[in-house]
Amino acid sequence: MPNGLIQDDSLRTHPEGLALSLTLPWYRSLWLSSVSTLGLTVDGEPVDAADLSLELDGVRYALDELPTQHDVLWYLQAHPLLIVQRAEPIALGEAHDVELFGELRLPYMQIAPGADGGPGMYVPNVVRQALTLTATDHDAAPPAELTEVADVSSPAPAAEEDPFKLGLTLYSASAEFRAGWYDFEGLLDRVAELGIGPGIEIVASQVLPTYPVVSDEFVRTWRSAFDRHGFDASSFGANLDMGRRRDRDMTPDEEFAFSETLFRGAKRLGFPLVRIQSAKPELLRRLLPIAEELELKLAYEIHAPMGPNAEPILKVRDVYAELDSPLLGFVADFSATMHSMSPTLLRAVRRAGLDDDAVQVLQDIWATDAPMRQRQEEFIAYLRGRDFDPGRLGSFAHLAFNMHGHVDPREWADIMPQILHVHAKFYDIDEQGEEPAIDYPELVRVFVEGGYRGYWSSEWEGHAFAELAEVDPLLLVRRQHDLIRRSMRALQPA
Repeated sequence: MPNGLIQDDSLRTHPEGLALSLTLPWYRSLWLSSVSTLGLTVDGEPVDAADLSLELDGVRYALDELPTQHDVLWYLQAHPLLIVQRAEPIALGEAHDVELFGELRLPYMQIAPGADGGPGMYVPNVVRQALTLTATDHDAAPPAELTEVADVSSPAPAAEEDPFKLGLTLYSASAEFRAGWYDFEGLLDRVAELGIGPGIEIVASQVLPTYPVVSDEFVRTWRSAFDRHGFDASSFGANLDMGRRRDRDMTPDEEFAFSETLFRGAKRLGFPLVRIQSAKPELLRRLLPIAEELELKLAYEIHAPMGPNAEPILKVRDVYAELDSPLLGFVADFSATMHSMSPTLLRAVRRAGLDDDAVQVLQDIWATDAPMRQRQEEFIAYLRGRDFDPGRLGSFAHLAFNMHGHVDPREWADIMPQILHVHAKFYDIDEQGEEPAIDYPELVRVFVEGGYRGYWSSEWEGHAFAELAEVDPLLLVRRQHDLIRRSMRALQPA
C-alpha cells in the first residue's frame, strides 16, 4: 500500500487558492489528533502554516487545532481537503509541483506508556512526497477490471470431513478499500463472486464509519450482505486507542469503556469472538463479565516477530492461567512462523534501491536468532556502511523484521487448546499454488494433529509491501483457499 497522503488526482481548484484531497496513509481510520505535522511546498515555495487549514465533513480546522481533535474520526475512505490560501486561485488543468511532509501518530501502537500522567510514546508514520500534479475536479476512476468476475475455476466445496472452516479477513483488501475501489457492500459482493468464505472477519477501525460505535445503519448494511450471500461472522478485530488524546494516555476507566463499546458492537453484528489487543490483567478482569454476558470469546493475537513461547506471550499465558476462563484464548497469526522472507517484500526493497548483495545480507541477518531489534540495527548499520541511506527504504527496514517471524510451526502445538482463531497470513501464491515463505502443509498438519477445529481466516498482508493494483488480493485469497483445502485433504485417509 503506497504510504501517501496525496495521489495523482489530489490537486483541486478552490476559491481561496488551491486544495489537496488527502488520503489517510494507513490501513485503518485514525483520529484527527493523530496528525502531528503537515508541511507543504508548492512550486518551490514553502507555505506558511497559517495559510493552511484542513476541512473534514464540512468542518474547518487550523493546523494547530488538530492535536485536540481526539473525538473527530478521519474515516479510512474519507478525503479531507488541505486548503491553501493564495492570492490567486489556480485553474483546472494547471500543473504544479507539490511537496508534502506529514507525520502521524498511531494511537494503538504504544512503544512506552506515559509517565506521571503524561502522554506515552507511539509508533509514528512519516510521509514525504514530491509530485507534479494537475488540477482536477474529480477522483480517478477505479480500474475497469474490478467490475468483472474473475476467470477462475469454481472453488472446491467444503466437505464435512474438513477439519477447518475457511474465510478471510477483509483486511486483505485494505489498499483497494482505502482507495474507494469498493464500498463495504461491493467488497462483500466481490468476495461472494469469487466463492470465498463463508467466514468474514473485519477490523472494526477499518470498516466502521462511526468507529468505535456500530451504528444502526451499519447493522442494516451488514445484515443485508450476510443474508444475501450466506456468510458467517468469524472474528471482530478490536484495537485499543490508548493514545487517542495527545496530552495523556487513556485512563483504566477509558480503556474499559472503549473496549466495552467495541464488544457490544461485535455482539450486534453476530460475532462470537473478538480479537483483543491488550491483555492487561486488571482490564481483562473488568471485561470478563461483559464477555460472559455477551457470550463472546476474547483472543489475544500472537503476531510476528513473537511466537507462542516469547516472553511477552508467556506473561499473557500466566494471566490466562490466573483468570481461568474458557472465554480467553489466542489468535495464531502465521506471520510468526515463516521459513523465509516473502518475495513481495524482497521486490519492494529492490524497488527502493537494494542490489542483490544487500538483499542477500538482509535475508541472512533475518534468518539469525538475534532479537528483532538487534537484527534490524545490524542491517541498518550494514546499509550505512555501504553509504546507503536507510531512509530510502521507508518503513521496510523495520517491517522486514517486525512482520516476518521464523518460529518453528510446531510451537503452535504448545498452546493449541487455547487457539480460538487463526489468521492464515500469507504474502504470495506462486505458480505451483504454494506460499513460498510459509509452509502451509506443515501448519495444516500441526493444527489437524493438535485438534484445532475453528476458522482459518485468510489474511493477505502483501499490501504492506506491494503497490496498489500490483496484484488482486482477493484472487490470491481464492488460490490460498485451494492450497489449504489441498493440504487438509492430503492428510485424510483415502
